[in-house]
Amino acid sequence: MKLVPRPLLWLLGLLILLVGGNCGRAVQRHFDRQIITTIYIVRHAEKDLMPNLADPPLTPAGQQRALALRDSLLRRRPLSAIFSTATTRTRATAEPLAQALNLTIQNYDAKQLPALVARIRRDYTGEKVLVIGHSNTILETVQAFGAARPVPTIGDDEYDYLLEVRMAKDSTLVPTAVARRYGSPSR
Repeated sequence: MKLVPRPLLWLLGLLILLVGGNCGRAVQRHFDRQIITTIYIVRHAEKDLMPNLADPPLTPAGQQRALALRDSLLRRRPLSAIFSTATTRTRATAEPLAQALNLTIQNYDAKQLPALVARIRRDYTGEKVLVIGHSNTILETVQAFGAARPVPTIGDDEYDYLLEVRMAKDSTLVPTAVARRYGSPSR
Protein backbone atom coordinates (compact mmCIF):
# COMPACT_ATOMS: atom_id res chain seq x y z
CA MET A 1 0.00 0.00 0.00
CA LYS A 2 1.40 3.35 -1.05
CA LEU A 3 1.12 6.31 1.37
CA VAL A 4 0.11 9.78 0.24
CA PRO A 5 2.92 12.34 0.73
CA ARG A 6 2.46 14.68 3.73
CA PRO A 7 2.25 17.93 1.70
CA LEU A 8 -0.54 16.45 -0.37
CA LEU A 9 -2.45 15.41 2.76
CA TRP A 10 -2.01 18.89 4.14
CA LEU A 11 -3.40 20.46 0.93
CA LEU A 12 -6.30 18.00 0.87
CA GLY A 13 -7.18 18.91 4.48
CA LEU A 14 -7.01 22.63 3.66
CA LEU A 15 -9.26 22.12 0.63
CA ILE A 16 -11.83 20.29 2.76
CA LEU A 17 -11.82 23.12 5.31
CA LEU A 18 -12.26 25.78 2.65
CA VAL A 19 -15.08 23.99 0.85
CA GLY A 20 -16.76 23.04 4.13
CA GLY A 21 -16.54 26.62 5.42
CA ASN A 22 -18.17 28.00 2.29
CA CYS A 23 -20.89 25.38 2.44
CA GLY A 24 -21.58 26.33 6.04
CA ARG A 25 -22.03 29.98 5.10
CA ALA A 26 -24.30 29.02 2.20
CA VAL A 27 -26.41 26.87 4.49
CA GLN A 28 -26.58 29.71 7.05
CA ARG A 29 -27.66 32.20 4.35
CA HIS A 30 -30.34 29.72 3.24
CA PHE A 31 -31.70 29.43 6.80
CA ASP A 32 -31.50 33.20 7.35
CA ARG A 33 -33.75 33.61 4.32
CA GLN A 34 -36.25 31.20 5.88
CA ILE A 35 -36.43 32.99 9.28
CA ILE A 36 -39.26 35.47 8.89
CA THR A 37 -40.36 38.09 11.40
CA THR A 38 -43.99 39.11 10.93
CA ILE A 39 -45.11 42.53 12.06
CA TYR A 40 -48.84 43.27 12.12
CA ILE A 41 -49.56 47.00 12.08
CA VAL A 42 -52.95 48.55 12.81
CA ARG A 43 -54.33 51.90 13.69
CA HIS A 44 -56.28 52.30 16.91
CA ALA A 45 -59.97 51.45 16.78
CA GLU A 46 -62.77 54.02 16.48
CA LYS A 47 -62.29 56.87 18.95
CA ASP A 48 -64.67 59.33 20.54
CA LEU A 49 -64.80 62.36 18.22
CA MET A 50 -66.17 64.79 20.81
CA PRO A 51 -64.28 68.10 20.44
CA ASN A 52 -61.63 69.13 22.96
CA LEU A 53 -60.82 65.62 24.19
CA ALA A 54 -57.05 65.54 24.62
CA ASP A 55 -56.85 61.73 24.78
CA PRO A 56 -60.16 60.30 23.56
CA PRO A 57 -61.31 56.82 24.55
CA LEU A 58 -62.74 54.20 22.19
CA THR A 59 -66.39 54.33 21.21
CA PRO A 60 -68.56 51.21 21.57
CA ALA A 61 -67.78 50.48 17.89
CA GLY A 62 -64.09 50.86 18.71
CA GLN A 63 -64.40 48.42 21.59
CA GLN A 64 -66.01 45.92 19.19
CA ARG A 65 -63.16 46.46 16.72
CA ALA A 66 -60.60 45.79 19.48
CA LEU A 67 -62.34 42.45 20.07
CA ALA A 68 -62.32 41.75 16.33
CA LEU A 69 -58.57 42.45 16.27
CA ARG A 70 -58.09 40.03 19.14
CA ASP A 71 -60.09 37.34 17.35
CA SER A 72 -58.30 37.91 14.05
CA LEU A 73 -54.80 37.75 15.51
CA LEU A 74 -55.47 34.87 17.89
CA ARG A 75 -55.86 32.75 14.74
CA ARG A 76 -52.33 33.76 13.69
CA ARG A 77 -50.67 32.67 16.96
CA PRO A 78 -48.25 32.81 18.50
CA LEU A 79 -47.81 36.53 18.95
CA SER A 80 -44.75 37.37 21.05
CA ALA A 81 -45.17 41.09 21.70
CA ILE A 82 -47.58 44.00 21.43
CA PHE A 83 -46.33 47.56 20.95
CA SER A 84 -48.56 50.61 21.35
CA THR A 85 -48.18 54.35 21.52
CA ALA A 86 -49.04 55.79 24.94
CA THR A 87 -52.54 57.03 24.09
CA THR A 88 -55.71 55.69 25.68
CA ARG A 89 -57.19 54.65 22.32
CA THR A 90 -54.16 52.63 21.13
CA ARG A 91 -53.76 50.88 24.48
CA ALA A 92 -57.50 50.11 24.63
CA THR A 93 -57.26 48.63 21.14
CA ALA A 94 -54.43 46.36 22.29
CA GLU A 95 -55.90 45.36 25.65
CA PRO A 96 -58.24 42.47 24.67
CA LEU A 97 -55.46 40.72 22.73
CA ALA A 98 -52.87 41.40 25.43
CA GLN A 99 -55.17 39.87 28.05
CA ALA A 100 -55.92 36.83 25.89
CA LEU A 101 -52.19 36.19 25.34
CA ASN A 102 -51.08 37.29 28.80
CA LEU A 103 -48.71 39.84 27.26
CA THR A 104 -47.69 43.25 28.60
CA ILE A 105 -48.31 46.11 26.19
CA GLN A 106 -44.98 47.80 25.44
CA ASN A 107 -44.87 51.52 24.69
CA TYR A 108 -43.08 52.93 21.68
CA ASP A 109 -42.66 56.45 20.35
CA ALA A 110 -44.12 56.85 16.85
CA LYS A 111 -41.57 59.64 16.27
CA GLN A 112 -38.72 57.16 16.92
CA LEU A 113 -39.58 54.40 14.43
CA PRO A 114 -35.94 53.39 13.78
CA ALA A 115 -35.65 52.49 17.49
CA LEU A 116 -38.78 50.33 17.25
CA VAL A 117 -37.47 48.58 14.13
CA ALA A 118 -34.09 47.93 15.75
CA ARG A 119 -35.73 46.53 18.87
CA ILE A 120 -37.99 44.16 16.94
CA ARG A 121 -35.10 43.02 14.70
CA ARG A 122 -32.95 42.39 17.77
CA ASP A 123 -35.45 40.90 20.22
CA TYR A 124 -38.14 39.25 18.08
CA THR A 125 -36.40 37.68 15.07
CA GLY A 126 -38.53 34.92 13.60
CA GLU A 127 -41.53 35.84 15.74
CA LYS A 128 -44.83 37.69 15.27
CA VAL A 129 -45.54 41.07 16.85
CA LEU A 130 -48.29 43.68 16.75
CA VAL A 131 -47.71 47.43 16.48
CA ILE A 132 -50.65 49.77 17.11
CA GLY A 133 -50.39 53.36 15.94
CA HIS A 134 -52.43 56.07 14.28
CA SER A 135 -53.80 56.80 10.81
CA ASN A 136 -50.90 59.15 10.13
CA THR A 137 -48.17 56.77 11.38
CA ILE A 138 -48.95 53.20 10.34
CA LEU A 139 -47.87 53.54 6.70
CA GLU A 140 -44.67 55.25 7.84
CA THR A 141 -44.16 52.31 10.21
CA VAL A 142 -44.39 49.90 7.27
CA GLN A 143 -41.77 51.96 5.44
CA ALA A 144 -39.51 52.07 8.51
CA PHE A 145 -39.33 48.27 8.32
CA GLY A 146 -38.14 48.65 4.72
CA ALA A 147 -41.33 47.58 2.92
CA ALA A 148 -43.30 49.55 0.37
CA ARG A 149 -46.68 50.96 1.38
CA PRO A 150 -49.34 48.36 0.57
CA VAL A 151 -51.93 51.14 0.10
CA PRO A 152 -51.27 54.77 -0.86
CA THR A 153 -53.16 56.37 2.06
CA ILE A 154 -55.37 55.59 5.02
CA GLY A 155 -58.24 57.96 5.62
CA ASP A 156 -59.27 59.41 8.95
CA ASP A 157 -62.42 57.27 8.82
CA GLU A 158 -60.67 53.96 8.03
CA TYR A 159 -60.08 51.78 11.06
CA ASP A 160 -60.18 48.28 9.57
CA TYR A 161 -56.75 47.92 7.94
CA LEU A 162 -54.50 45.12 9.16
CA LEU A 163 -51.09 45.65 7.55
CA GLU A 164 -48.67 42.72 7.56
CA VAL A 165 -44.94 43.19 7.07
CA ARG A 166 -42.80 40.11 6.52
CA MET A 167 -39.10 40.65 7.12
CA ALA A 168 -36.40 37.98 6.60
CA LYS A 169 -33.49 37.66 8.99
CA ASP A 170 -31.29 38.03 5.90
CA SER A 171 -31.20 41.83 5.68
CA THR A 172 -30.31 41.72 1.97
CA LEU A 173 -33.88 40.62 1.24
CA VAL A 174 -36.46 43.40 0.90
CA PRO A 175 -39.35 43.17 3.37
CA THR A 176 -42.85 42.87 1.92
CA ALA A 177 -46.15 44.31 3.09
CA VAL A 178 -49.78 43.46 2.37
CA ALA A 179 -52.99 45.15 3.46
CA ARG A 180 -55.93 43.16 4.73
CA ARG A 181 -59.14 44.18 6.45
CA TYR A 182 -60.52 42.91 9.73
CA GLY A 183 -63.74 43.34 11.67
CA SER A 184 -66.71 45.27 10.32
CA PRO A 185 -66.00 47.58 7.39
CA SER A 186 -65.30 51.06 8.71
CA ARG A 187 -66.83 52.80 5.71
